Amino acid sequence: MAPSPLTARRDLGEVDPASSRHNWARSAVEATEDAVFVGTAAGRVVALETAADSASDGGERWETRGDNPVVSMAATDDVLVVGERGGDGLVRVLDAETGDARWTYATADDVGTATKDSLFFRPYVVDLAVTGDRVVVAARRYERDGEDRVWRSVVLGFDRDGRLAWRRRVHASPIAVAADGDRVAVAYNRCPNSEQDGLVLLDAHTGGRVASWDPGTDGDRRVGDVAFAGDALAVASHGDKRGYLLDFEGNERWRLDLATERRVGDETVYAYPTHVCVADGAAAFVTGNTFAESTRDPDARHPDEHTAVGVSVDGGERLWTRDTGGFARSAVAAGPRVFVPSAQHFREREADRHGVHTFDATAGHVRTDDLPGIPTAVAAGGGVLAVVEEPVEYHDEGVTRGAYRLRTRPIR
Repeated sequence: MAPSPLTARRDLGEVDPASSRHNWARSAVEATEDAVFVGTAAGRVVALETAADSASDGGERWETRGDNPVVSMAATDDVLVVGERGGDGLVRVLDAETGDARWTYATADDVGTATKDSLFFRPYVVDLAVTGDRVVVAARRYERDGEDRVWRSVVLGFDRDGRLAWRRRVHASPIAVAADGDRVAVAYNRCPNSEQDGLVLLDAHTGGRVASWDPGTDGDRRVGDVAFAGDALAVASHGDKRGYLLDFEGNERWRLDLATERRVGDETVYAYPTHVCVADGAAAFVTGNTFAESTRDPDARHPDEHTAVGVSVDGGERLWTRDTGGFARSAVAAGPRVFVPSAQHFREREADRHGVHTFDATAGHVRTDDLPGIPTAVAAGGGVLAVVEEPVEYHDEGVTRGAYRLRTRPIR
């Protein structure tokens, strides 16, 4: 593997290597016009200056410490919002220039505390957004009630000074929040209640429901991600494994098959569309791992697993397709560029799949930056691509690849 042009900018300390299966979120990163912010599995948040001429110049602005892994972030020019997993499911709002805490909120007051000492049972601030005068928070907690899976979730809207303006509780699993102007879109991944919609559009000021949408499929899988596309919403549907463009009333403008059920050999397999982002008039969708109707570990591979697809927002035409090689934890856009990380392909376990793919939103693949470890959090802003690399150790290899560090490079 050739040396990566992603510069090792900051050592983030020690962390247990990820294993063969894709790891759960334990790091976060954000980039603004003049800073890169990184949150670690140990609860640290570090702000680094971004020099105008290079992503590797500029010193440390500040550092703060917390008690639980930082798993979500949202940044503006003046504030950084940090979400944790564990303990109280804390939201910390920090001054972007100094790192001083402006206010905090414990989402465990809404979703409850862990009923079992396990990562999956701890309060989890899934996603954050800042729009206008609102800070929007989505948090959840999981537990088991006998054979039943139960999610206790909340979406909160705060004033910038920390006053709670509205609250929406639901027994479903939020997975993503997008905000634009006076609208907030919330994607729910699992909805055990058949009356719960997978996508809800809210008024950012009041928290009132503006519209909703659901794929209308059997089972509790609903939506994987959502992004604003001008006067519409791009939606990655887990229910039917398609991509959609919806208007703000929940009406369909177009749909596209991404990784729908297909017979491969003796198995019927599919892959969930896991992420979507929008740039330069195109929606970029990303699919995840292959699953099957009869087993979670099929022999067959869906031909469209781990695939990025560019789609025209205006007409729904497929513009380009690219195999990403492994599981992506996110997809982010900056200007005309889209960035998709490739971590483990947990069945094939080929280390040369680790890296970050750069796409032109309308023309397709531009470059791939290889990494020894796995990219688990990606941000782009201020002319900088920022990537959190984590070490990985495949169970049948016994070799630790990569390290826990922040990497950056200029966006070209």
